[in-house]
Amino acid sequence: MENSSNSDENYDVGYQPSPCSTDPNDQSTMSGDSFVYCRTYSSTSVFSEPVDDHHSCCSEASPSCSSHWSTRRSGGVVPQKQALLTRLVTKQCKNSNAGDHQKLDDLESLDLELEMMKERFAKLLLGEDMSGSGKGVCTAITISNSITNLYATVFGQNLRLEPLNPEKKALWKREMDCLLSVCDYIVEFTPKSHNLRNGAAVEIMESRQRSDIYINLPALRKLDAMLIEILDSFQDREFWYAEQGSMSANSTRMGSFRRVVQRNDEKWWVPVPCVPSSGLTEKARKHLRHKRECANQIHKAAMSINNSVLSEMEIPDSYMASLPKSGRASIGDPIYRYMYTTEKFSPEYLLDCLNIASEHEALELADRVEASMYTWRRKACMIHSKSSWSMVKDLMSDVDRSDKNHILAERAESLLFSLKQRYPELSQTSLDTCKIQYNRDVGQAILESYSRVLEGLAFNIVAWIEDVFFVDSTTRNQD
Repeated sequence: MENSSNSDENYDVGYQPSPCSTDPNDQSTMSGDSFVYCRTYSSTSVFSEPVDDHHSCCSEASPSCSSHWSTRRSGGVVPQKQALLTRLVTKQCKNSNAGDHQKLDDLESLDLELEMMKERFAKLLLGEDMSGSGKGVCTAITISNSITNLYATVFGQNLRLEPLNPEKKALWKREMDCLLSVCDYIVEFTPKSHNLRNGAAVEIMESRQRSDIYINLPALRKLDAMLIEILDSFQDREFWYAEQGSMSANSTRMGSFRRVVQRNDEKWWVPVPCVPSSGLTEKARKHLRHKRECANQIHKAAMSINNSVLSEMEIPDSYMASLPKSGRASIGDPIYRYMYTTEKFSPEYLLDCLNIASEHEALELADRVEASMYTWRRKACMIHSKSSWSMVKDLMSDVDRSDKNHILAERAESLLFSLKQRYPELSQTSLDTCKIQYNRDVGQAILESYSRVLEGLAFNIVAWIEDVFFVDSTTRNQD
């Protein structure tokens, strides 16, 4: 098409057609554009409508122009030259309407985003029950599930150290901006001094984002951008990943002599990294160490925010009612004797003696320690008539520090903290799950779910880098 247009332009470069020199019955030049600029929500388009004599560019032309055009037509313009004139006029019309087309495209994209936001907020308001039957969950759980599901959609299939797909990256940013925009309306009133025109100072109430959101949400956004930046830094890398079915040690890539190291790992679905036969260069190892340290710090920061938000959530009454009557029965006699009899309690030494073999055992121990901790705290506050968590939280400062139950509760808390530090990949405890399930605070739900998914992504990046280091060291030892 371009070649024919160029040849036609060279045919008669001296001819300058006027805008009125168009055939009102010739629509062949507009049919190619009628599909490009069609609107999404309408079956018709202003650019695909047939052009009639009343709306053509010759409808307001002078009689001389019309007679000139009719004379040229009756004289018999050659088809090649007639096609040239038609294309030139169409080109001029496109140039003059380029700005209008761009504006229409921008409006269409805004319409798409607006419709998407309407759908998202409708699901939030209806609690994921679009039927309107009233069987949906509360808004806090809905938005927590939305962030979790979005993370699984974008990062669920990304199991490698490589840049995120541009489409998924745009999806993550667009959807998270929509979900996090709810925080703009979770505000609190703070006093502020205001000077009037007459010089008098008055105190007014000013609204701003709630304190926990005002502090933690910008930090989480920064951690999010840093994690995406870490993945983008692996655009050019010296290692690669074996395809499915290439798990043996003798498998090759593209006919080269590079080897794939087999891992003895329970997670068989995770791709196995491959390195050159001589191993990674010092520059590549330095880059991996730096990114591992960055991801590790991000993981700690996200975990700290998540723990802080969970600690501020109210403990449901159902969990308090399910606590055992005795903390000793919950935690077991061996652990209880060590926690009660020793003068200098060391949670690290106790964990070393327990010889925890699996994540399941660690999670079970965490649940038992956490239950015993709140059992002892409740007993320490039994002098009060109410035993709800709100009363326990308010009255902990008045408890005698030398009380046996208080000491055991403090030691159980330190043991639980050390257990989570030693096993950072530990799943949520029963109390955390119960808090999230019964939480009704939308702001806390957003902060908790956002920090949780960032914590998981940072941990995965660290694990993927460790896999590359493992394969690199194994390859060097084999050589």
